[in-house]
Amino acid sequence: MIGILFVVFAGICVTLGEYELSDYASHPCMRECGDGAPTMTCVYNFTVEYYYVLTKACFDCPYNITDCYRPNCVAADGVGRGIITTNRKLPGPAIQVCQNDMVVVNVDNKLAGSEGTTIHWHGVFQKGYQHHDGVSMVTQCPITAHSKFQYRFKAGNRGTHFWHGHAGVHRSDGLFGALIIREPPSRDPSSHLYDHDLPEHTMIVHDWLVKLTINRFAGHHHAGYENKPASMLINGRGAFREFPTSDTNETIYTPYSVFIVRKDQKYRFRVISNGILNCPIQVSVDHHDITMIATDGVPHQPIVVSSFNIWAGERYDFILDADKAVDNYWIRSRGMGDCTVKSAKQLAILRYENATETEPSGSKDYESGRRGGKLLNPWNTNGTPDLTPVSWLNTTPADPLHMKQVPDKKFYVTMDFNQIDNGVFHRKEFYPFAAVNLDKRLYMPQLNDITHRQPPSPPLSQYDDIPKDMFCGPHNTRNCSQEFCECIHIIKVDLDDTVEMVIIDEGVTYNSNHPMHLHGHHFRVVAIEKVNVSTSLEEIKQMDADGLIQRNLETPIAKDTVTVPDGGYTIIRFHADNPGFWLLHCHIEFHVSVGMALIVQVGELNQMPRPPKHFPRCGNWEYTGEAEEEKPRCPVSGAGLNEGSLWLLAVWSMVVVGCNRYSTLTSLELES
Repeated sequence: MIGILFVVFAGICVTLGEYELSDYASHPCMRECGDGAPTMTCVYNFTVEYYYVLTKACFDCPYNITDCYRPNCVAADGVGRGIITTNRKLPGPAIQVCQNDMVVVNVDNKLAGSEGTTIHWHGVFQKGYQHHDGVSMVTQCPITAHSKFQYRFKAGNRGTHFWHGHAGVHRSDGLFGALIIREPPSRDPSSHLYDHDLPEHTMIVHDWLVKLTINRFAGHHHAGYENKPASMLINGRGAFREFPTSDTNETIYTPYSVFIVRKDQKYRFRVISNGILNCPIQVSVDHHDITMIATDGVPHQPIVVSSFNIWAGERYDFILDADKAVDNYWIRSRGMGDCTVKSAKQLAILRYENATETEPSGSKDYESGRRGGKLLNPWNTNGTPDLTPVSWLNTTPADPLHMKQVPDKKFYVTMDFNQIDNGVFHRKEFYPFAAVNLDKRLYMPQLNDITHRQPPSPPLSQYDDIPKDMFCGPHNTRNCSQEFCECIHIIKVDLDDTVEMVIIDEGVTYNSNHPMHLHGHHFRVVAIEKVNVSTSLEEIKQMDADGLIQRNLETPIAKDTVTVPDGGYTIIRFHADNPGFWLLHCHIEFHVSVGMALIVQVGELNQMPRPPKHFPRCGNWEYTGEAEEEKPRCPVSGAGLNEGSLWLLAVWSMVVVGCNRYSTLTSLELES
């Protein structure tokens, strides 16, 4: 029956016809992880659908603030807009498991627009489960509308990760959630520094648009409309839209997220950026310094800071010492880059137990998030005593390197916004780049002057179905700086290679940043430097040849997402020990959507894992005539019968003879 509520475990589960919309707030896999404890199989059912902010499920939210916490109510920042939700939650249900648990997620695509979708498990290497990486048209076909797909993978590498849509721009509209893989405290080098690691202290921050992202995408790329965010969310909540009241003449807002701590206890917080556009975010807690202990799931030597910057796709873990007076304190996220245009920001509340349930004192304005003191991960500037780049972080002894001193393969990868007639957004014969107004020209974000196009079939499962002339790579002989190049951009390495990539942001067009994410591996960040306002491939190569680039090969931190400074470079190294096809791409949604990506092929085709049984297939199709009518299929004589059942065998033989005779007659009739 529609609307019947019932409780499962202590979390809320709502039944709507065939829907099962659990929030999994008390999933049995959410537990303490102990040495030698048995692993579990952790099953989740995800229903993906279009939804809306402040639906009828919200009743009188925010005028009655308790209504904002009703099941299925998504209050967000109060701006009514279409969204995409999983189980009618924003963010979607958190997956919190122990290392080596088996994660099973049944995804039911109920998107009313009938588009396909996939879910990527960001930060999980998927070693042995490559077909479950969730990248549309690279590791799988999209999950078509009205169909289901089961992801099944081992939670093999511990840490703070997240899941999100990886088809179209779905994650920008709400298709995302936390994925935390804990390990026993005995294996965590920082466990002695904190008292609590609680599921409710996971925090997802990101910029937020006031309408469906595809509207902004089409308007920006085809018509030159701006794409700058005005708002942000923390765990799907925040204040932005004003709600006036007629009786008290006050302005009220949708509620902030609240994080509870107890005085004189130390807590591990896990922060995830689902950033959408070019908006690095500065995160801080009023009146508290914090101790950074891990990034992208990998521990590093602790470092005390006042704030840190986080880019799209990155994760940072910190320890908060609740040693201040019992009170409420602002947690601040301040958007930079494109977010400065409209001063996009958001707040959450750090509330000590026994504090009054009121808002903290202190200004809520944008500038109050510009925290002084020591900063981790600075934006477009080199390191100083108060600015610590991630390349200065040191790995812990518990994190073995497994990295050669001299790489087996080395690639230079350049990026910039290029002035080019691309045929999609600038048609040479009608509205070429040079002919339109300056504010409507679209500079293409590319890697090595190439726009990556997704294959028509996933190479991991259907490589032979892809026309070979669609591929390109370092061997490409076209002058892509002069003519538009679009292809399946492949870099191939051998299995077990140590691979170095010198990623260069030439920085000629804009003062921007590109957080680069590699699937299937983590990499060592061995160097980061901003060289100048702009640079070039030739300049960086010459610096490298002259020995002017210093690499940390002794204690480099491991990550899977890292920014590249504008007018500079970031150098990464990774051990290619995971055979498959792995996407390397900018995690800014609009950039990857127009082809700022490439595929790293690790190993030969015969070293790739075979797809699971009955794995979905897709690809190009054209009419070549009608299929011939198939002959009726007859059973194999005696198949499956016990030798002692002679009378059954006799009857079965008569059935087979009759079937074969009918099949022969049918064939003769067709021939005549």
